[in-house]
Amino acid sequence: MRSGGQLLVDQLIKQGVKNAFCVPGESYLAVLDALYLKREQISLYVARQDGGAAFMAEAYGKATGKTGICFVTRGPGATNASIGVHTAYQDSTPMILFIGQVGSDMVEREAFQEMDYRRMFGQMSKWVAQIDRADRIPEYVARAFQVANSGRPGPVVLALPEDMLVELVNVPDAERVVVAKNRPTVQSMLDVKKLLEKSSKPLVILGGSGWSERAYLQVRAFIEKNSLPVGCSFRRQDLFDNHHPNYVGDIGIGINPKLAQMVKESDLLLVIGARLGEMTTSGYTLIQSPKPIQKLIHIHPGLNELGRVFQGDVMINSDVEEAIDALLDIPQINSSWNAWLETGNDNYRENVIPMSSPGDVDLGEVMAVLRGLLPRDSVITNGAGNLLVGFIDIGSMLVTKHRLPQRMALWVMEYRRALPLKLRYQTSLL
Repeated sequence: MRSGGQLLVDQLIKQGVKNAFCVPGESYLAVLDALYLKREQISLYVARQDGGAAFMAEAYGKATGKTGICFVTRGPGATNASIGVHTAYQDSTPMILFIGQVGSDMVEREAFQEMDYRRMFGQMSKWVAQIDRADRIPEYVARAFQVANSGRPGPVVLALPEDMLVELVNVPDAERVVVAKNRPTVQSMLDVKKLLEKSSKPLVILGGSGWSERAYLQVRAFIEKNSLPVGCSFRRQDLFDNHHPNYVGDIGIGINPKLAQMVKESDLLLVIGARLGEMTTSGYTLIQSPKPIQKLIHIHPGLNELGRVFQGDVMINSDVEEAIDALLDIPQINSSWNAWLETGNDNYRENVIPMSSPGDVDLGEVMAVLRGLLPRDSVITNGAGNLLVGFIDIGSMLVTKHRLPQRMALWVMEYRRALPLKLRYQTSLL
């Protein structure tokens, strides 16, 4: 006999989970007890805030390709974590959020911190459910892993009533999930070959999730084999070696104007894994909707993404690795686009040379120094630009209270003085 909490943790182990993230809460104490008993098999990382825990799980899923696991308590815990779930949904990251829930005897009574998670998370997740019976935990957890990793990956949300987690049951574990893969057809690859042979200015765009180490190596081999220029979509600059002579830059926020023009001038876009959302298309301006001027080959694991905004000439519903394997089987194209490729790479290398900035701290110089000191596989994170204003006064406060370096203080105040008076007053309220 196992409690619901023990059964749940055993299912995570069965699915290969090694790491989980949380903010502890009284609504899922039975799970926390079970995680403590299995601490040698699952490492539990405790965040200070539920949004942080959700972002940790999302980042883990994005970086490793494994399913990010997050536990939060009901009410405020769930609402705080929702921002990480929304990010996982838009970035196609496999993730499961487990939320403690009020006991089943209190449902629909507006009990303390009770929420209907199906309604709350319905538009930002692939599946939302509540496990009302402990004997069905293996079924629900297995389905959660299947849904989170199938087709276009994304987040799943499971609510856990308190009384269900302490219920004792005797049921077998589910087997480890084997995710079904979509593969391109022979005809679709013949269509790709024909379009490549007719092209004089092709451009490959890589993006999305579901990339394995093997997929990285295979796509590089395909790019090199056909001397293709390649760029990476928003938040996916890591999908191709940025030092490679075939790399032309990242197609996202603050895109190099010359690269934006390259996208517009291209006569064939081969998009592998990317959704072609707002950020990658510069507000849907780089590619015309619904029918692009460029020929468009769109390969994506999610069927609903194909033709959603842009009508492709060849649309292939396939997982990334399977599609790249098929692309590699295409005979080498006798390319005529070497000058096109070299210009794209030259424009990229010119664009990454930092311009000088006014003030006592030149962040371009700082990043250049860090680039020389850090290992090549280092990950540097930064906050969203629309949060900068709100953090300016917070930064000034940190300088004063925590004695941060004076040069950092000058950098913070430089931005502070640049703000209009009205906006400056508004930020002080933050």
